[in-house]
Amino acid sequence: MALSLPVAVIGMFFMDMPLANPIMWLLATPVLVWCGRSFFVNAWQQLRHRTVTMDTLVALSTGIAYLFSLFNMLWPEFWLARGIQPHVYFEASSVIIAFILLGRLLEARAKENTTTAIRKLMGLRPRTVTVVVNGGQREIPIEQVRPGDAVLVRPGERIAVDGRIADGSSYVDESMLTGEPVAVLKTAGSEVFAGTINQKGCFTFRAEKVGTDTLLARIIRMVQDAQGSKAPVQQRVDRIAAVFVPAIISIALLSFVLWLLLDPADGLTHGILALVTVLIIACPCALGLATPTAITVGIGKAAERGILIRDAESLEAARRIDTVVLDKTGTLTEGRPTVTDEAWPDGNRTPAAILTALERLSEHPLAEAVTAHLGTTAPVAVERFESLTGRGVRGVVDGTTYLVGSETLLREAGITLPSALADSAGQWLREAKTVIWLADERQALGVLAIADVVKPSSAEAVRRLREAGIEVWMVTGDNEATARAIAGRVGIERYEANVLPDRKSAFIRSLQEQGRRVAMAGDGINDSAALARADLSIAMGGGSDIAIDVAQMTIVSSDLNKISEAIAISAQTVRTIRQNLFWAFIYNLIGVPVAAGVLYPVCGFLLNPMIAGAAMALSSVSVVSNSLRLKWKK
Repeated sequence: MALSLPVAVIGMFFMDMPLANPIMWLLATPVLVWCGRSFFVNAWQQLRHRTVTMDTLVALSTGIAYLFSLFNMLWPEFWLARGIQPHVYFEASSVIIAFILLGRLLEARAKENTTTAIRKLMGLRPRTVTVVVNGGQREIPIEQVRPGDAVLVRPGERIAVDGRIADGSSYVDESMLTGEPVAVLKTAGSEVFAGTINQKGCFTFRAEKVGTDTLLARIIRMVQDAQGSKAPVQQRVDRIAAVFVPAIISIALLSFVLWLLLDPADGLTHGILALVTVLIIACPCALGLATPTAITVGIGKAAERGILIRDAESLEAARRIDTVVLDKTGTLTEGRPTVTDEAWPDGNRTPAAILTALERLSEHPLAEAVTAHLGTTAPVAVERFESLTGRGVRGVVDGTTYLVGSETLLREAGITLPSALADSAGQWLREAKTVIWLADERQALGVLAIADVVKPSSAEAVRRLREAGIEVWMVTGDNEATARAIAGRVGIERYEANVLPDRKSAFIRSLQEQGRRVAMAGDGINDSAALARADLSIAMGGGSDIAIDVAQMTIVSSDLNKISEAIAISAQTVRTIRQNLFWAFIYNLIGVPVAAGVLYPVCGFLLNPMIAGAAMALSSVSVVSNSLRLKWKK
């Protein structure tokens, strides 16, 4: 670009300045010989295999323009003696190569980003693990772990391989697998999986699946397979070039031969001019700009609306979508547990201070949601605090024993449940919410409901998609009751519950096998394989880095309404591309015969190569202008 832009400026505005031609030649030569050498190498290899592509057209038109300009610069008297003013076209040759290489650079960077997700998934595996051997502990590389080894996991560590707990208990964050924000209680006999994170407890587990057999390794393989299975989209201009290039070459040669045969006096001069003019006017400037300019404007417009689109393929794919699959946690919902309801006997919230004090000492994943909701309360001293694994907690305050946990815990202790509180709890359970009770030695003192809250925009977004004729599914790793409740709340009729990462990817594939064009929207590591499999993958901006790396689109605000906006922008952009291609072809259909000299027998008009270059520039300006119209479309 640094070499080509000065050439373009001189060629268009300062042709009469001293040494203009040598300066343009010096700047254009490295663009063709060094930067654009791949076009000429590819064109030669394709010629040997008797095929043509966009590279052939670029090499032919830029090469002819360059050589013709070099001849005119060194031997201008050849044309002056024949009454023709010689011109140079160094700017045409260098600018075309610069623009096409810029487009390929952007495309290459987009493809390079797809490998980032694989690297981050692999980064979820710790490099070393602690194994228990003969009563002692030894740290070894993860590659040396074998099935049957006893592996120690400390608080906050990431689990290295799949296995089953032999001793100890803890809560484990499995959100990378299920997408659910609440950590899962693990006790002796429970399965644990590579890549998941231990919370506060400590335990030892027996390794069962190691290396490429772990669930995390399977997710990595699924992402790799899905990304690799997408056939590269054949460039539209390459398909056009397969017909266009041979036609242009044939017309150029035919015009040269006809001039020699039909005009014995000036046939050679006019034939050379016609041949060169046809090739210059057929330079793929307008054709090459038709798609990238519209795509660039479309992607820019989407970015202004908070939609980050990776590449042209993603933008084009959006308009063909007829099915959208939505993850639940973090996509339809906020992705974190929140206290949604509370009830106290006679509205007395005094026991809230005791509940806050007990929950601050609890290791349960939902305890943080309770303390965040109740806020700052007067400090209460808790004695003889005890965690009742999987059931709740117990503690003594001012000589009275208090319990926090499930209804089952209270009934086992023979505690009375006031009917008003029981009715509220029953209603919340039917809404698939988690219910937490507070009780003293005699009766329940309060009850709270916790749920992952639905985003305010979710129901409206689902309605918009359905009105556009798009089928909407929800797929979640959560249980059937919760999935049914959330689906009903946002207006989704079709859903799948208890779905692990491999089944999510398989579900997307099953829809595709039915002939559907599927978009997948998700935010977690557990969604990465399904995102990679989908025809269009959409990540929520607040989600995991891995989901964002895999996805072709990222919604910065996590507002699902942006999905329908992205589809609309895609449709507008593709419409503009088609208009651009139409005008580029009309220009060539009119310009090429005139350049060949069809008007000369009628009115004596022969198109000068300089005018052909100007016409080529004008066609490019019209294409760019049409693309810019996208910016102001609603």
